[in-house]
Amino acid sequence: MKVPSLDPRVLLESSAHRLVIKAILTPVGGLDRFQPAGFPEIGHVIYKAPRGSSAPEKVCIVDSSPSMANHLETVCLLAPQDPTLVPALDGLPHMRCVTGEGPDRTELVVTSFTEGHRLASTYFLEGRRLLNGKPHEQPFSDELRAHFGFRDLGKKSHPLPADWWSVYKTIFHHDPNSLVHGILFPQWQIKIARVLTAVHEAFGAERVGTSGVKFDKIGKTTSGQPIFAKDEETAETIRATFVLDLGLVRSFGRANAEGVHGLDESQKTLLIALSLWKIGSLLRAPFRYRSGCDLECGGVEVGTATGEAAAVSVDALLPDIQRHIKEASFERGTTDVFWPMATLFKEAVASGTEDPDDRTESDSNEG
Repeated sequence: MKVPSLDPRVLLESSAHRLVIKAILTPVGGLDRFQPAGFPEIGHVIYKAPRGSSAPEKVCIVDSSPSMANHLETVCLLAPQDPTLVPALDGLPHMRCVTGEGPDRTELVVTSFTEGHRLASTYFLEGRRLLNGKPHEQPFSDELRAHFGFRDLGKKSHPLPADWWSVYKTIFHHDPNSLVHGILFPQWQIKIARVLTAVHEAFGAERVGTSGVKFDKIGKTTSGQPIFAKDEETAETIRATFVLDLGLVRSFGRANAEGVHGLDESQKTLLIALSLWKIGSLLRAPFRYRSGCDLECGGVEVGTATGEAAAVSVDALLPDIQRHIKEASFERGTTDVFWPMATLFKEAVASGTEDPDDRTESDSNEG
């Protein structure tokens, strides 16, 4: 099979609806076992996948789509505890929530790359945008809704068909990453699906039960000396699958005799380039998905939704992201949204004591 072009502009102009990238992963150091995502009450998910006339295959979900989205955002940051974007992404707009005793001296709380709801997070919507060092008089949600351009109908607010072009443009210019991974504003009935969907699975999986014990040598804890169970997995193949929805990207903008509606070609190209850059960055070096899941890439195949695929190098997935950021012609840079420290960090109330602020809020909601 001919390898599909990985040039973002060529992909945008092609007739392909999807680009499918599959990466084979192996545990670092030649280990047999790895730890999938899971919760103590649920454990790891293993299901039997039908294989036609063959016997069903046991498949383990190593990471879900939301979990993989988080991993793909992690590679954009300098370090797990440093949410500064890596130099390769300089100039890419995103949101930052900052706090402090006053807007002239602030410290970072979260960004749209660390918040699960991204641009739609309450940290941004209910704060006030900083402009020339001063908080805007309105909450950022009011500003955002005004940029979206639809009428305020209270609980029934929603975009009319022509309003969607403004919705796409506004989200893109504040935080294009939110379009890559999808975003939901339930209060305005805005739901945009993921451009990039990723799943992480292990095939031919078997559960491995191990155990451990915690020692308390001087008896200063209340847990005693508990014995605990630990689940790990082995598998014949571990694979990460990335699906890039090219058709969805094209739907974000349209040009006709009246001009460009929504995103232009360079802006849509950036969404594809950013998606590819994230995938390549995740696979380029060993990546620790969690403590017991340190994996490295053993090969990559690229194809379309028909199932045909051809091998490529990881480096082929890394476009010149700086060039695409500059060509997108952003109107703004990073947006800082301010919360007073006293509002963001309220003192804890002693157990059994009523917080008058909470009572007032509850009363107003009931009224």
